Amino acid sequence: MKANYTKLFKVSVLSACLAMAPAVSHAALPWFGDSDKQETPTLAPMLEKATPAVVNISATGMKKDAQRIPDVFRYFFGPNAPQHQVQEKPFQTAGSGVIIDAEKGYVVTNHHVIADTDKILVTLKDGRQFEAKKLGSDAESDVALLQIEAEDITDIPLANSDKLRVGDFAIAIGNPFAIGQTVTSGIVSALGRSGLGIEGYENFIQTDAAINSGNSGGALVNFKGELIGINTAILGPHGGNVGIGFAIPSNMMKNLVDQIVEFGEVRRGVLGISGENIDAGIAKAFDLPTTQGAIVRQVFEGTAAEEAGIKPGDAIVSVNGRKIQTFFELRAKIGTMGAGNTATLGIIRDGKELEIKVKLKEAEGGNVAAASMHPALDGSDLGNGKTKSGEKGVVVNSVEERSIAARLGLEEGDVIIGVNRERVTNIAQLRDKLDKHKNGIIALNVMRGNTQLYLVIR
Repeated sequence: MKANYTKLFKVSVLSACLAMAPAVSHAALPWFGDSDKQETPTLAPMLEKATPAVVNISATGMKKDAQRIPDVFRYFFGPNAPQHQVQEKPFQTAGSGVIIDAEKGYVVTNHHVIADTDKILVTLKDGRQFEAKKLGSDAESDVALLQIEAEDITDIPLANSDKLRVGDFAIAIGNPFAIGQTVTSGIVSALGRSGLGIEGYENFIQTDAAINSGNSGGALVNFKGELIGINTAILGPHGGNVGIGFAIPSNMMKNLVDQIVEFGEVRRGVLGISGENIDAGIAKAFDLPTTQGAIVRQVFEGTAAEEAGIKPGDAIVSVNGRKIQTFFELRAKIGTMGAGNTATLGIIRDGKELEIKVKLKEAEGGNVAAASMHPALDGSDLGNGKTKSGEKGVVVNSVEERSIAARLGLEEGDVIIGVNRERVTNIAQLRDKLDKHKNGIIALNVMRGNTQLYLVIR
């Protein structure tokens, strides 16, 4: 029977799994309540600090709905009559989010919670509501970054998810079925889950903490109240909780968020290899001491892998000192590290263990379609770059003929360095300035070769 994976919108609550724990003084455990005032251990003190940082998210938008036109009506319009009528219908989504930076108002959620929506509303635990601005989103890894302007809010500190172990306690917080904030608990059931077909880049934490629809984008925390993951999907026959939930590790999320903050997009890193999982058969054929990792089948010309000296037949068993289990996990770790970063790969070659440093290159198609930033830029393709004199800015990689951007006066090779006399050095800043001045006249400060000019958007 085919597995049924459901992307979430929810969170979890605490179970009595402490009964089998060895006898330990409550005072030595920071996640217990005050043992002088109560006899029953509790996570309440930790949750009182963590839960205000988990928010409810509701988003609305319009989607196109194609309805077949009955033949009896099409008859009157002749043989060229359309078969379908396309209508736009409103839709609404609900999920959860996590405040990761209270000072800047950054809220992380899942891409599928806010995909194709026009208005995003964030509701705090105390009932306050704020309209959120989408800073960036990545469908392949299912991560989105929002921003709200709010005072007196709380964020959740990030844990190092690479240090997680199977058996560590995990607490899920979110908004299941939109009934209100809920807390559940369990353990880390598995690590490095991949190849599930849920996302393009998978390296999931698996947990048995109860997660249901509505928990998407919610927090998975440890007993210190630190964020270890973003709840994303469940495995269940009817979309309900059966004790198999998946979360994006906090380290993976942070890598993606850092790229969105800096560039306004995910600048995905690539090795430039094809490969497959190491299993017992491959381990025997290549005389490998392990059945976990990835075997390199091909190294593509001109790629980061070729420049670093990786060869077909190499067994990649670790990334930055952390063991990997599958080729999918390798792909996810590399794909979320970001172009330009350096990864240290643990390699087994001819029975010898090696460490190879690889400076990742950017995946093709990493540029931004500018129409998503402002309608007047429709038809242009933008990327981060520099002017001839070395100033950072936003490079116009291409402009379609007779497009809106062409009529504005943009040309291939132009570098946008400012908006309304405010300096911009990257796509993230350009997006922010365009949004700031969206209701007024916008003057783009452009460098064309050694000439500076202004293009005005009215």
